[in-house]
Amino acid sequence: MTALAERIEARTPAHRDRAVDGLRALALLAVPTGHWLLGGFTLSSDGAIHNASPLSAFGGLAPVSWILQMLGIFFLVGGYASVLSYRRHEGSAGAWLKGRLVRLGRPVLGVTAVWAGLLPLLHHGFGVPGDTLRTASTLVIQPLWFVGVYAVVTALTPLCVRAARRAGVWAAAPLLGSVAVVDFLRYGPYADAMPSWLSALNILPGWLFAYQLGVSWGEGRVTRRHARGLLLGGAALFAALLLAFGYPASMVGVPGEARTNSHPPSLLVLALAAAQSGAAILLRDRLGKLLRRPALWAPVVVVNLSAMTILCWHQTAMLAAAIPASYRGEVPGLVGAPDSVGWILARLAWLPLFAGLLVLIGRFARGFESPRTRSGPVRRTAAGLLAVGFAVFALGLA
Repeated sequence: MTALAERIEARTPAHRDRAVDGLRALALLAVPTGHWLLGGFTLSSDGAIHNASPLSAFGGLAPVSWILQMLGIFFLVGGYASVLSYRRHEGSAGAWLKGRLVRLGRPVLGVTAVWAGLLPLLHHGFGVPGDTLRTASTLVIQPLWFVGVYAVVTALTPLCVRAARRAGVWAAAPLLGSVAVVDFLRYGPYADAMPSWLSALNILPGWLFAYQLGVSWGEGRVTRRHARGLLLGGAALFAALLLAFGYPASMVGVPGEARTNSHPPSLLVLALAAAQSGAAILLRDRLGKLLRRPALWAPVVVVNLSAMTILCWHQTAMLAAAIPASYRGEVPGLVGAPDSVGWILARLAWLPLFAGLLVLIGRFARGFESPRTRSGPVRRTAAGLLAVGFAVFALGLA
């Protein structure tokens, strides 16, 4: 491991922004950690597993979701990195965008095509109950909404760059205002008269907010004074929305709750993203110095090189443990109602197994992410048809 860390250190360019890579790795690892900790399974009488969450029984765990909801950081560093890359290819924006979208789309195509082939095999070959496969499909498709949104946000990079050059950090303010207006309409005194689709208007501005901050940061238009304002203002707004306006405390959806903060993002998500973004910008120099240590820098590089593999396959890793376990009945922390302290402690003990399975799966799935992977038109067409079939099945369940 020491030799590997030294090789990675030797190959790292001197100009590499280690702090930004470190922030991205932190946000990436928060996704599987959050899903693994805050997601569970119940077992029905026919042996099928169904989604459940410890947040239903332990509302006091909501602050854990504040820490693990780091998509604001991910979009922030995504905007920062995109503007630096875009600046080098500004004369060929179309080719730049195509390359970015291919990097996002190939791993998604891989995981959905593989699962499309697994569903009939698991059901007819191994007798896995249909409800279990429905649960699995929902979990696999769940993180992929992020990739679609991120692809749309990435396509808007040229517009974000122009906005940042004109308005600096304030280019993100209209996005915050747009989400605030929609939240007022759907939660305010006239909420009963509002159409159900109104909340969808928050999807794009809600996630574009932190990305625009990142673009402005990459353009050099965010100072430390701005960062302090984001940190303090975001924290104050977050507290006010929780204490005075009755927003749900959890940053993730809780089964049985009428309101959710993340799907689509509410103003509370943007308040958290603003505070996180301010803190990240303020801590950038310290983090960069810390990551000068090869032993700390090497894991950051490995995580960043496997970003899409982690996002696309971490739910599969948990299912790879839960589905076989369901044949043994209830297994504490793995299959069984997540409604006790014992379940929480047992789930913590299962996390290393989930991580190990993800590493094992990643050794094979990493090829979908590698730009060196080549496939012929027949294989690409077959994978595309399988992926579409799985998407239609999973979205039909949703």
